[in-house]
Amino acid sequence: MPEKETHRYFIELSYDGTAYHGWQTQPNAPTVQQYISDALYTLLKEDTGLTGSGRTDTGVHAKKYTAHFDTLRTPEELLNMALQYKLNKLLPHDIAIKTIRQVSNDAHARFSAVSRSYEYLLCRQKDPFLINRAWLQERPIDLPIMQQATEILFEYDDYECFSRSNTQVNNYICQLSEAQWQEQDHLLGFTIKSNRFLRNMVRAIVGTIVEVGLGKTSLKQFRNIIESKNRSRAGYSVPGCGLYFLGANYKEDIFI
Repeated sequence: MPEKETHRYFIELSYDGTAYHGWQTQPNAPTVQQYISDALYTLLKEDTGLTGSGRTDTGVHAKKYTAHFDTLRTPEELLNMALQYKLNKLLPHDIAIKTIRQVSNDAHARFSAVSRSYEYLLCRQKDPFLINRAWLQERPIDLPIMQQATEILFEYDDYECFSRSNTQVNNYICQLSEAQWQEQDHLLGFTIKSNRFLRNMVRAIVGTIVEVGLGKTSLKQFRNIIESKNRSRAGYSVPGCGLYFLGANYKEDIFI
């Protein structure tokens, strides 16, 4: 009797990362990946090999996160068993499954992504509704000069100075396609899009640009920091509570 064929699915979800030590499973710490893997095993009775589009740090949130898993169940079987509904019933209140879509078996949540986007939120005044969801930054800040610093980012493609030290990567080249600041009421939002991101890159970029906005770093010094490729010369890594993974983009031809 021939073996049943394995099917691959992309699962799109969102989560509030406050209670988790990031996406990736690790011993003795609650993670988003572990909760979803356990829920899938409970419902499918299979080890699905859940794989995410990237890792997020402790306290970081995701508005649209993609992971893939493999199962012997067909799309019709998953639909009939109401997998999405049952997953949401099993998972904690701060993790929500949005869609489950079949993809080609060689599609990969991480390696098939053509770009990724992040947002960072700064709160300019105390707001009880933004606790653990934005970084409280009440000091006077110069938004126009921060935007000038942001434009300088596009003149480079090597962002080693914003990468966590001792990261095992082949290179530090990233192709930015978007980066900008926006202001609404007492919130400042920084959005950035690239083909890839280095570990801790967004939080380090924000921390360095904020120092420009506070007058601690000039635009010339900002350029020198990037050209130095030295993490110790860049600004501090801002808190994870203000960082949101907005999503990864994929070519449509991988979806079935």
